[in-house]
Amino acid sequence: MAIFSVYVVNKAGGLIYQFDNYVPRAEAEKTFSYPLDLVLKIHDEKVVVSFGQRDGIRVGHALLSINGVDVNGKFTADGKEIIEYLKDSTNYPVSIRFGRARLSSNEKLMLASMFHSLFAIGSQLSPEVGSSGIEMLETDMFKLHCFQTLTGKAMCELFDQNLKGALEIAEKAGNFGPGS
Repeated sequence: MAIFSVYVVNKAGGLIYQFDNYVPRAEAEKTFSYPLDLVLKIHDEKVVVSFGQRDGIRVGHALLSINGVDVNGKFTADGKEIIEYLKDSTNYPVSIRFGRARLSSNEKLMLASMFHSLFAIGSQLSPEVGSSGIEMLETDMFKLHCFQTLTGKAMCELFDQNLKGALEIAEKAGNFGPGS
């Protein structure tokens, strides 16, 4: 399995480095007639599906494009509000692409901080003295690995270059095994 992202978090739980090694793929594209049979809402400055799963479109998916033109948050390319645009019957039929949106910088900071908190709680609640905390969190879709440096420091001059090179080598070697 591929490496999707790398997060470096300091001892205080602050995100000091983040690298995305993937492009989210579109989950579903469908042409709709009026009225739209999905319920959409604005969440974190994005238009997302809140009700009406169908044809590969899932609750939580973000609206990525309308008629082949990418959207910008809650606005169409020409600056109109998406929700208002989709209420107008003269804009139909309309082709809409849905999928998982990229995380914002703020969402990345929150996730890194939240994971650090879980890591610290795991270290403290462990029945073993000197537990290193969470090493891996596994779901049915991915594994989240937590690695600690011996010195507690990870940044250097060529960190970004070396990280990208290591990711390329790892992907070519395929040494992560199924479900890694």
